[in-house]
Amino acid sequence: MPGGLSISVQRAFVRHGGARCALCDLTLDVAPGEQIALIGPSGAGKTTLLAVMGAAQRPEPGSVSIDGHDPWALSTAALRRLRRRLFIGPQAPPLPPRQRVVHAVLAGRVPQWSLGKALGSLVHPGEARLARDALSTFSLEHKLWSHVDRLSGGERQRVGLARALVAQAELLLIDEPLSALDPALGRQALRALIDAARESGATLVCSLHHVEFALENFGRIVGLRDGSALFDRAPAQISASDIERLYRDRDQPDGSQDAGDTAGPGERREARPARCF
Repeated sequence: MPGGLSISVQRAFVRHGGARCALCDLTLDVAPGEQIALIGPSGAGKTTLLAVMGAAQRPEPGSVSIDGHDPWALSTAALRRLRRRLFIGPQAPPLPPRQRVVHAVLAGRVPQWSLGKALGSLVHPGEARLARDALSTFSLEHKLWSHVDRLSGGERQRVGLARALVAQAELLLIDEPLSALDPALGRQALRALIDAARESGATLVCSLHHVEFALENFGRIVGLRDGSALFDRAPAQISASDIERLYRDRDQPDGSQDAGDTAGPGERREARPARCF
């Protein structure tokens, strides 16, 4: 499979009703094959940023480029082809209750199949072995022929991750994949996802509420708050005060100086929180 896709988000604004920004003047560049964790409090803009990166949400104003292409300037057919190269994994994967797990996993392959193959797979899943292998990565191979409504919340979440693996996408955008998993399963699942992306060369951007998991497993961490990037650093350059500032209650005054916002030699320049008008 080809290497991962690059992404460039430039001065992006997104508003979800009213005047408040979901993204506020946000700029972020991701290299092909890079692995990045997005962290920040609820409502920080992590899910919206993933949607922008996956051409599911258009920034206005601002721009996004995927593999050097503006998805919103492409024809319908070209945009469809581009979207086949990426996978967006929502926090709660859409899994019909009476669907068998094998079909739920192989849904990740549908964008690569012809209509005839997709319909035929509903009767006889010809790539069941691929689904089983993906499930075994998350210790769920014994659930291959189970119905989705027989799964726990954590099992459904791991089925969603198995779907991401079979998609064989060049860009994986995964939103909160560990919310229903205990710490041990969460570490196992995240490690499996990271290893699979690295092996295939895919670009991986993953939003996480588990800060310690992000710091342990990703080489680049972007801290989002109120739609802006407070920092964009390697884990070794993130201090406890950075994390405290990121998650500080909005009503609590910020007495910190600008030490955390000043980029030293070789560091990425970090964005200050932007005002939205």
